[in-house]
Amino acid sequence: MGTDNKTASDAPPPRGSKIKIPDIASLGAAAGHLQLNPDDFILSTAEEKQAFVPDHESVSYWKDAWRRLKKNYVAMVSLGLIVFFMLFAYLGPFFVSYSYDEQVRGSENLFPMKYSEQELARKAAGEKFSPHVFGTDNLGRDILVRLMYGCRVSMVIGLAAAALTLVIGAVYGAVSGFFGGRIDTFMMRIVDIIYSVPDVLVVLLLAVTIKPLLSAYADAHQAGIIGRLIIALGPSIIAIFIAFALLYWTTLARIIRGQVLQLKQQEYVTAARALGASNRRIIFKHILPNCVGPLVAATCLEIPIAIFLESFLSFLGVGVNAPMTSLGSMASDALKGMYTYTYRLIIPAALLSLMILSFSIFGDGLRDALDPRLKK
Repeated sequence: MGTDNKTASDAPPPRGSKIKIPDIASLGAAAGHLQLNPDDFILSTAEEKQAFVPDHESVSYWKDAWRRLKKNYVAMVSLGLIVFFMLFAYLGPFFVSYSYDEQVRGSENLFPMKYSEQELARKAAGEKFSPHVFGTDNLGRDILVRLMYGCRVSMVIGLAAAALTLVIGAVYGAVSGFFGGRIDTFMMRIVDIIYSVPDVLVVLLLAVTIKPLLSAYADAHQAGIIGRLIIALGPSIIAIFIAFALLYWTTLARIIRGQVLQLKQQEYVTAARALGASNRRIIFKHILPNCVGPLVAATCLEIPIAIFLESFLSFLGVGVNAPMTSLGSMASDALKGMYTYTYRLIIPAALLSLMILSFSIFGDGLRDALDPRLKK
């Protein structure tokens, strides 16, 4: 049998007995360097405790992102320019007396802020006209209102193409990253192959290939909404959408795949699996909502790519169909009188550059604001 080596001093004190606590002086002497006094052991009041723990208002993810975005003054200036372009494109035509395809006879090649003789006579008779702020082209069409519609076309195509890229890239990247293994390897090799395809060449080939089919469909369904849309946009713009659906989603897919590879290891995904949630529900209800920040930022960076591609094709003459205008087609038309009417080339080129630059800078600022790793 083992022996109990505990002494009486090691035994715990009886229940209800008083424990002698050394006084403050002995504690101070034992500590040596500590200078303690009785005031240090006075209990804090309720008011002091409340003041010691300050109340902080809970800030949501989007409020915190907006707070950090407002500190980025360059991004806020870019956001202001984007709002200006939207107002210019959609509200501006209501304040101009002309339409984008109206040809005013006798008003050809007017310089900025000028009236033709016919317009001066009609104005003297009491009719109200707005001046040609940026002049007219060689067909007598007001340049200002055509710039407004050109910005509208660029924005519509940029936003629509970015939305298309968002849907395809997000779903593809989420599926690839979630399942992993051979499925992920196979899907990423497809992305690598698509990366090697020359995108502009594909757009031009699509425009040439599908033009007869779209033209025949539009002629047969001129009264329908789709037929009128094809006639207004033209086969080249439809080719841009198809090219974005085929090629331009790859960058977004890689971004989302990287996010999903991290998120699928989180505890809430494991809990969802334990509760019997399907893979589809886990991807669309638990993982993708937590990728909103990178999704929004990457989508904003796709908009200037689409705007530039549309303007480039319109500059080459394979963009929107006449009489619909575009900033690229206006710059192309201005080359014919570049030395006499130089401003016709400078104005649409400057608007296009500012629009692309604004979306690019705002996309960068939004990406920094939505990245939780950059919190200060």
